[in-house]
Amino acid sequence: MKRLTKLRIAISATVALLALTACTPTVKIEPPDKPIVINLNVKIEHEIKIKVDKELDELLSNDELF
Repeated sequence: MKRLTKLRIAISATVALLALTACTPTVKIEPPDKPIVINLNVKIEHEIKIKVDKELDELLSNDELF
């Protein structure tokens, strides 16, 4: 009787182990077939405007401020 029970446990454990290993997910890492393309449509405009009043410009040119 004990032998039959041990045999059933062994068979059950083997079947359970095979069932668990059959459900193991497989992860594959592969490079893409096409290169990675990043489109950057960026337009950068930079504009600096300096306006000086005529009076202030005259003061700065005469060195009266400093």
